[in-house]
This record gives sequence, C-alpha cells and structure tokens, in this order.
Amino acid sequence: MTETIINLETVNPIEFFGVNNGKLDILKKKFPLLKILSRGTQIKLSGSPEQVETAKEKIDLLVQFLQRNGHVSENYFEQILGGDDAEVVDNFVDRHPNDVLVFGPNGKTVRARTINQKRMVVAAEKNDVVFAIGPAGTGKTYTAVALAVRALKNKLVKKIILTRPAVEAGESLGFLPGDLKEKIDPYLRPLYDALDDMIPADKLGYYMSTRTIEIAPLAYMRGRTLDHAFIILDEAQNATDLQLKMFLTRIGGNAKAIITGDLTQIDLPKNQKSGLAKALYILKGIEGIAHIELDEEDVVRHRLVKAIIRAYEKEKQEMEEQQERRPFTRPTKE
Repeated sequence: MTETIINLETVNPIEFFGVNNGKLDILKKKFPLLKILSRGTQIKLSGSPEQVETAKEKIDLLVQFLQRNGHVSENYFEQILGGDDAEVVDNFVDRHPNDVLVFGPNGKTVRARTINQKRMVVAAEKNDVVFAIGPAGTGKTYTAVALAVRALKNKLVKKIILTRPAVEAGESLGFLPGDLKEKIDPYLRPLYDALDDMIPADKLGYYMSTRTIEIAPLAYMRGRTLDHAFIILDEAQNATDLQLKMFLTRIGGNAKAIITGDLTQIDLPKNQKSGLAKALYILKGIEGIAHIELDEEDVVRHRLVKAIIRAYEKEKQEMEEQQERRPFTRPTKE
C-alpha cells in the first residue's frame, strides 16, 4: 500500500474538482482501485504503487492544463485521464500566448482547443476557402467566427459576413410570429451567441449598425460581390447545389470564406438534395481550398454529447450493415 499527497495550490481547486465534485467523481471512476480523498487544496491517493503513480501522472497533466488554460471542462478532464502519455496535454492546450485567437470581454481568451480545431486555424491561414465538416458541438462555427473576428481586429479584412440557409428543422417559418427579420433571427442565433463571446456589446452594436459585421440569410447573398471580407457560411448541409455554387462565386478580392456543415443533420425537404457533399467532391484538390474533418473527439460541449454522437453513428452503421446483408431478390414479372 502506497500513499501520496498532491498539492493543488497552483490552480483553482474548484476548477480541478468541479461543481459538486463532478470532476473528482470522474477521477474516482477512472481509478476504482484507489482510495482518493480531497481536502482543501490537497488530494490524497492510497493504493498499489503502480496505480498511485499512474494517477499522479494524470493529475500532474491536469494541473499543467489548468495552469496553461485556467479552465478544464469535464469532457477534457475525461480525455486527459484517458490519454496514454504526457503528450496528451498538447492535443488540447496551446503553448504560446500568440495562439489565442481573440481576447473577448472581461479578458476571456478564445482559442482552438482540440487538434482538428487547430488544423482548421492553420488551414484558414494558408487557404482562402476552408470547408470544416463535423458533428454538432465540435466548435466549427465558434472557431470560424473567432478567426473572422481576429482578421477584422488585425485589419486584414474590412467586414465580416455571417450567413446561414434559413431552413426549417421541423418548424414552419411562415407560422412564426413577427416580420421577416424576426422570423429569420432564430436561425442566426448561434452566430450572434459566438459574437457575444468575442466582442463587447457596445462595440458589437456599432459594428452591426455600420454593417461592418453583417448577419443575413444565404438568399441575401445573391448578386453580391464580397470584397475585403471574411465570410462564413454556417449549416452548409442545408444549402442546395445551386445555393452553394452561388455562395462560392460571391467571393471577391482579398476575401476569405469558411463553410461549416454536418452531413448527418440535413433539414432540407425530401425533394431537395444538399449541395455540400457534391461541393466537397468536385472542389477537392483545388489549390487554395482546404477541407478539415472534425469528429466526436473535438466535441467541447457537455461530455454526454460525444456519447450521443457515437450512439447515433453506431445505429447508422448497424442499419447500413443490415441493408448489405439483405438478400437480393430479382423482381418477378406479373
């Protein structure tokens, strides 16, 4: 039996242990053979020497994460505990202050937090058009908006244009209350939320009033030429082939575009096909256009979101396997 005490004086113990000890419970589940006790800024481990040493290494990694980042979500807490070596922290934390994309209100730092989000940042720096494809919660839109805000603050572009197809996901747009703007705004709400995290309210209001930042449905892009702009098309899986072609041909001089989408969440009517899959295929290999895939490992929402995504993927795979096993029967003549 070995015992060791780890001091957490260099980090906020509330951030380490979590609300109602939620993160501490994750640690205990990871090491069920250890006796783990917490008191103030200390954590005590008791058990076999091998288990104690392994747990201590993981706790050291979590402390490094908190020292660099100031916060660790339950999702990241769990992922770091599940890593196989000390390099796991580098998969989630940027080492240098220059890696911060945006300093938001109240000193909040916005940065790419996962491997594929970092790849998305690099791709946007090297290419004028980036497709970022992945399931919900992987930070596609948030990272794209952060890149746009950074470009505006650094005066690399003169405006930001954020757009989405106004497609009904089970609701009827016509029956929503209010005028056209009030009907459409709920579809654009995630874009407003991201901006709220990165720009003070008074400055954001000024940018919106001067059209330095413009948020509009995809249909409003028709006929325009978007110069000196950072353009984001969000939820691109709900754009038809013609709409996506129209959007891509709006890009003007000194402009960048990021197209985000999730091919598993298409809300178009059954008689319409998404243009995103086709665009990814026919534009593949063109210099200046990059394609980044994000997956459940990039999920930065509640830790259950990753499990939900995996469950749906498993169900989809099982259905596809059943269809493949289904015997082929030749149609009979009547």
